[in-house]
Amino acid sequence: MKGLFITGTDTGVGKTFIATQLARALTQHGLRVVPRKPVESGCTRQGDTLIPADALALKNAASYHGTLQQVCPYPFEPAISPARAAQLAGRTIHISDLKAACIKDVNENDFLLVEGAGGFYSPLCADGLNADLAHSLGLPIILVAEDRVGCINHCLLALAAAEQRGLAINAIVLNRQSPTTEPMDNAAELALYTNCPIFPLPEKRDAFHTCIRNF
Repeated sequence: MKGLFITGTDTGVGKTFIATQLARALTQHGLRVVPRKPVESGCTRQGDTLIPADALALKNAASYHGTLQQVCPYPFEPAISPARAAQLAGRTIHISDLKAACIKDVNENDFLLVEGAGGFYSPLCADGLNADLAHSLGLPIILVAEDRVGCINHCLLALAAAEQRGLAINAIVLNRQSPTTEPMDNAAELALYTNCPIFPLPEKRDAFHTCIRNF
């Protein structure tokens, strides 16, 4: 199965932004992208319906003709970990449920783009973390970190966590979300400690998209 699993060093680092950029780029290169964010918390309520904003953004970016429910079958309103939100809602969700939701209706010619929720070790459901879903899917992993002071530590911790579980992170995206005057070069410093490809965006966006097409 072709695809990617997008995870982050934390919540709010720009996973959805990176995932939507990838969805658009891959779609423009002729791939049929199947987006999945199987569980999402912090959803907006419209009447009796919960709208998962991240999943909706992925659906639109991929020009996906399936339903929003297919993209995100487990939306929750509280802006807390999905595992806790499901518990408060009286729902029990397992990694096997999330995996099944991700691969349902995906054929061998599709490109499966899965976005996790929160950080790599954030609780995702009753019996697992984002790391567990990544392991069950077996897709190449893209790690997103906010390009700011402290991200080197966060990236190295995530790399060590992935290695401990027998997983490999195939690329690191350093996402600059706000301007800075600090004389830092996190990409160069991080490269001293890992051979994993590192892409500071937006500076190396084209190189990143080229790398992704090789997965």
